[in-house]
Amino acid sequence: MRILVVEDDGKIASFIGMGLRQAGFAVDLAVNGEDGLAMALNEPYDAAILDIMLPRLDGLALLDELRRQQINTPVLILSAKRSVEDRVRGLQAGGDDYLTKPFAFSELLARVQALIRRTSSTPEATTLKVVDLSLDKLRREVWRGVVKIDLQPREFALLEYLMHNQGRVVSKAMILEHVWDYSFDPQTNVVDVLICRLRNKIDREFDHRLIRTIRGVGYVLKGD
Repeated sequence: MRILVVEDDGKIASFIGMGLRQAGFAVDLAVNGEDGLAMALNEPYDAAILDIMLPRLDGLALLDELRRQQINTPVLILSAKRSVEDRVRGLQAGGDDYLTKPFAFSELLARVQALIRRTSSTPEATTLKVVDLSLDKLRREVWRGVVKIDLQPREFALLEYLMHNQGRVVSKAMILEHVWDYSFDPQTNVVDVLICRLRNKIDREFDHRLIRTIRGVGYVLKGD
């Protein structure tokens, strides 16, 4: 799942981004309202975290434009403004939830997960399945047949990405961008290491192998 964070305070943005990535989310960061709006209009996000006081375009104007263009991404408003009037204004502008600063990351994470859960219209939208492998994005559970498989957040994010792209070869650069959120370094072996760990958990003990290497190109998860 991919989250957009629009926050001009570098320390807060880094804190939120690091926590969400450790929880298994891919994160895009914007430091002003104009960039945040452009990203939200051009990329599909599972949720967005939006500060109100932003340079170049304030958060409420950004949110109003998203809703005007019928972008229904669930939005958690993050603000130092604590009054009831401010919270009401944010929710009336199209926000789905409102969290005041300072905040505990555990509460922010719980609110983001609740927003995604509430806006998922059907159980199928949050469950991925390839042959006997299933992944529940909300419960953060993975099963291979009747065997439950415990994955670390990074392993879960990689498997989710592979399952979303089942049958399609994804390169190391694509995996780095969506799972780690940084540009491709041809010298790094972090993708190979993570693929190996994931294979050991979902393939090694089973007759049918799902993750395949396409030499010189990347990896593909296939059921056939």
